[in-house]
Amino acid sequence: MDLKFNKNEDHNKLLLSDLKRRLAQVKLGGGKARIQKQHDQGKMTARERIDYLLDDNTDSLEIGAFVGDGMYEEHGGCPSGGVVIKIGYVSGKQCIVVANDATVKAGAWFPITGKKNLRAQEIAMENRLPIIYLVDSAGVYLPLQDEIFPDKEHFGRIFRNNAVMSSMGITQIAAVMGSCVAGGAYLPIMSDEALIVDKTGSIFLAGSYLVKAAIGESIDNETLGGATTHCEVSGVTDYKAKDDADALNTIKNIMDKIGDFDKAGYNRKEAAKPKDNPDDIFGILPNSRTDQYDMGEIIKRLVDNSEFEEYKEGYGKTILTGYARIDGWAVGIVANQRKVVKTKKGEMQFGGVIYSDSADKATRFIANCNQKKIPLVFLQDVTGFMVGSKSEHGGIIKDGAKMVNAVSNSVVPKFTIVIGNSYGAGNYAMCGKAYDPRLIAAWPSAELAVMGGNSAAKVLLQIEKASLKKKGETITEKKEAELFNKIKSRYDNQVSPYYAASRLWTDAVINPLDTRKWISMGIEAANHAPIEKDFNLGVIQV
Repeated sequence: MDLKFNKNEDHNKLLLSDLKRRLAQVKLGGGKARIQKQHDQGKMTARERIDYLLDDNTDSLEIGAFVGDGMYEEHGGCPSGGVVIKIGYVSGKQCIVVANDATVKAGAWFPITGKKNLRAQEIAMENRLPIIYLVDSAGVYLPLQDEIFPDKEHFGRIFRNNAVMSSMGITQIAAVMGSCVAGGAYLPIMSDEALIVDKTGSIFLAGSYLVKAAIGESIDNETLGGATTHCEVSGVTDYKAKDDADALNTIKNIMDKIGDFDKAGYNRKEAAKPKDNPDDIFGILPNSRTDQYDMGEIIKRLVDNSEFEEYKEGYGKTILTGYARIDGWAVGIVANQRKVVKTKKGEMQFGGVIYSDSADKATRFIANCNQKKIPLVFLQDVTGFMVGSKSEHGGIIKDGAKMVNAVSNSVVPKFTIVIGNSYGAGNYAMCGKAYDPRLIAAWPSAELAVMGGNSAAKVLLQIEKASLKKKGETITEKKEAELFNKIKSRYDNQVSPYYAASRLWTDAVINPLDTRKWISMGIEAANHAPIEKDFNLGVIQV
């Protein structure tokens, strides 16, 4: 291996170590003291409940581990958005599990908590996956109620989705394992089946203190809405469990009886590992976001047998398109090529930039995959579309619009991995979050922004200088350098993959070596939901 490979490897493995450190911190939720308090109450934590529920020795995917990272610090923070979400297997059936983390503000709902719960329901609805709710929540976080209560994508949308999923025939099971109050009380009861844990679980629209204040009635919470009340008096819940483990075992038994589903029929053969060593990814991927590399070498370390059947290999070279298998599943790959390439006319094209010919090729390939019912995988390392008079006169806007149209109207499931840059309209054309990928994950090397840090800082610096000059201030070279570094530092923080993940612009920041697992489990989930409409590009300019 050459020196450059070794430097890249060192850099990327440091990024991976940072990812593992951050994940370890996130998994502590509200902290060790609050975890101990949960145990003292005879309760498992959210993560312990999920681990107990999921089948042993099976893969799982955590959605939104970094949600809330760096947010709400004036309120004490909200690790993982106060809720843990995983896609995994219960009694052999793939499903999605949503567990309130009572170590974070008693499981209260922050605005980002609502967004994360809605994302879980979106995944369930798109893929017709059974969804299991492990409820332990104090309800809406009142200091921020105006940001979580009344709007279309706020708290109430959860219950609307409960009703819609029920009509779609999607299994919903809820276990009340702690508090379940006010509006949140509707979630378990709008599920198909509801369990409640004796002495620790409770459900009521208003607790004993509010009941006393509202109507003058004196009653304790257990009598008002405990397990015995709801299993033997109100009939609100269907099963009474003696403890957390008993409730989770009951869920396993229910899941064990669920019938099979209609499959979409995506092509799968026996899986094979890549022939080229996946660990080489760390040495191939450059330590600078501006350096060039061959995306084809990354692809060979992600696909079965390192076999990639390239489509239109000699045309539109700044996007790679072709067929492969990932863990046995047939996929169509659309990837940004990150090395400088030469066209047949002898012209040089910059890596990571989308040109008219590459956009045209990608559009045609996406249409082919829809025709053949092949899931699409987008590998993003894109700086945007080519600019300048030659590109404009050549119709780059028209060709870019065709590609965006194809991505938008694609009916086969799409999966997006942000490997490096994800800038501007390139994010859109390469199936960013706004274009409904079934799952979207980023590597630690990713950057998501309107433009790169240096370019953005230069633009913002010019604006800042103009503002200061209007005020009569003199800008020295030293002052200009200080301003630039300050602006760039702030901007660099915003392009971080963790900044994106905290806001759920991506579902996760992942180890590059887990990419195959994410795509494979994602297609398996998508296979639960047959395609219900035809691919139609609509009106495009040719």
